[in-house]
Amino acid sequence: MCAQEFYETTLHALEKARNDRLWFKTNLKLCNLWFKAKEYSRMHKILKDLHKSCQREDGSYDLKKGTQLLEVYAVEIQMYTEQRNNKKLKQLYQKALGVKSAIPHPRIMGIIRECGGKMNMHDQLWSEAATDFFEAFKNYDEAGNIRRVQCLKYMVLANMLMESNVDPFDAQEAKPYKQDPEVMAMTNLVAAYQGNNIREFEKILQQNKRTIMDDPFIRQYVEDLLRKIRTQVLLKLIQPYTRVRLPFISSALHIPEADVEQLLVSLILDNRITGYVDQVNQMLEVGDKAQGMNKYVALDKWANQLRSIHGIVCNKVV
Repeated sequence: MCAQEFYETTLHALEKARNDRLWFKTNLKLCNLWFKAKEYSRMHKILKDLHKSCQREDGSYDLKKGTQLLEVYAVEIQMYTEQRNNKKLKQLYQKALGVKSAIPHPRIMGIIRECGGKMNMHDQLWSEAATDFFEAFKNYDEAGNIRRVQCLKYMVLANMLMESNVDPFDAQEAKPYKQDPEVMAMTNLVAAYQGNNIREFEKILQQNKRTIMDDPFIRQYVEDLLRKIRTQVLLKLIQPYTRVRLPFISSALHIPEADVEQLLVSLILDNRITGYVDQVNQMLEVGDKAQGMNKYVALDKWANQLRSIHGIVCNKVV
């Protein structure tokens, strides 16, 4: 840990020299070093000192040190994102967005907005996540940071999950990146998604493992994407019918019949499909189940009346 020893030696010298600005920057770099090493317990003490350096004697934050405070928040937010501590992350994220007395480097705001996007994705707030990732992209782009392309891919992911038909590359800032090799796989995925082409969607995922599936963050939402596109295709598929066989749906969605039944039940419970699954005949009965029951009750009543009339007639004949 040569870098660690260098920073700690520098900090010791700066304490005597009372160079606050350099002390702050050195501590921040040491904190980033521990973050990369996943030494979160060591980060906490440094973060506490960094926060204290941004405060007045009464414990309130010094408005003149807003830029420095955002730099501290950026490191801390990254730590809580990695730890998946959403409770702390939400608190810090709101505090960071509330800092107005600052002119931060765009890279710092890029980090904060990217982590905010991941936080909102975790809570399935797709629209808010898409906004955060787009803001992160713009900030990284302004800073010339390579994370801009990654955030653009995340924005496309959030757009698909929120079932938006708007092309995310319509934005002036995003257009130049539409043909970027890293982004093209995602643009093709959008086209397949918007066209409800399941087979093409799955083919793109298989052919672009490096740019899509090798990203742990994107990978954890792929199943959600597949569920969304299958749902869209399924709803369109059953629209003209009152009865649909599960094997027919299975073939169209390219998934086992057991998965089809699970998806149907979920959509029925969410009131997106009105009907019920006939498990015996492997059939989806589309329409109000109560109406079907009323039909059976009416037929039963009619049969009972016929039996009663038959009995009366038979008695008269006798």
